[in-house]
Amino acid sequence: MRSFEDRVLLFLLAVITLALGWILLPFYGALLWGVVGAIVFAPLHRRVSQSMHGRDGLAAATVVLLVILIIIIPFSLIAAALAQQAAGVYGQVQGGQLDVTQYFQKMLDALPSWIVDLLNRFGLGSLAGLKDRLSALLLRGSQVIAGQALNIGQGTFEFFVSLFLMLYLLFFLLRDELPLSRRIADAIPLRDEQRDALLSKFIIVIRATVKGNLVVALAQGALGGLIFWFLGITAPLLWAVVMAFMSLLPAVGAGIVWFPVALYLLATGSIWHGVILIAYGALVIGLVDNLLRPILVGQDTKMPDYVVLISTLGGIEVFGLNGFIIGPVIAAMFIAVWEMFTAVRHEDRAVADVTRRAD
Repeated sequence: MRSFEDRVLLFLLAVITLALGWILLPFYGALLWGVVGAIVFAPLHRRVSQSMHGRDGLAAATVVLLVILIIIIPFSLIAAALAQQAAGVYGQVQGGQLDVTQYFQKMLDALPSWIVDLLNRFGLGSLAGLKDRLSALLLRGSQVIAGQALNIGQGTFEFFVSLFLMLYLLFFLLRDELPLSRRIADAIPLRDEQRDALLSKFIIVIRATVKGNLVVALAQGALGGLIFWFLGITAPLLWAVVMAFMSLLPAVGAGIVWFPVALYLLATGSIWHGVILIAYGALVIGLVDNLLRPILVGQDTKMPDYVVLISTLGGIEVFGLNGFIIGPVIAAMFIAVWEMFTAVRHEDRAVADVTRRAD
């Protein structure tokens, strides 16, 4: 009878959990970033709480205020400036002041013939083909923008609701960190050492992704935007954001942006500008990853670069921008669980060998 009751309880647990997940699904991004923020800022909250003689609520409110002042407000200002600059670039393209195909033709004229032949094989060496591809891309972009324009008011409202929920959740997760951690640990049906290893891996990967990938991406984007501004390249803030996004992808990085621009400068006669950009990109932007990441992340959280790249790309494809965190976390949990499973199998084989020898 007890077994039947246990199965009913497990069934109810699964149903209620899925129902709650379904209800919270529209705000999963806010919940995700609330949890991520709590994990990243938990050490800061502990230090602030100690300085306030154990007032966890006041310490949590202080940390949330710091997040608003240091992260949310500056990012909002950058986003507003980025939107203005992107609109300016779009206006220049529409008015003919910025002709992408003309720049492309200049670069083609300066390239060696074997590179032009290689581009022709992929359909990228023809100016007409390039225009067709750009037209198709702009058409898809226009369709997306037109579809979103009708819901811009609702989208803005949902954004502020999600932002409020994230900060609200962040406050309570920081304030109730210890009791919540104990409840979550007690509810996980694993051995103590397996549970602790899994939770530790989860926390380490979250902090590594945010502190390592995100901070390095912001640093590389800022440095790239600075050199673009210094060299007088159009829309440096827009390019800085693009480089920051590219920096989230290992083995790709910001070089996919600044290196082609440097080649264009060299091909069009701006030799010194191209040389400066290549030197700066290799010696400054390229070294940021090697210098900052070990300091921010450490060596014990490393996953193979190909795993990080594939999981990040897959996460972004499935979950959008949130995927750059979700993807690596799922990959890390996959590796950790399989390592646990392998360890259990080795233990079972060792016990079986000892039993067989005893018999």
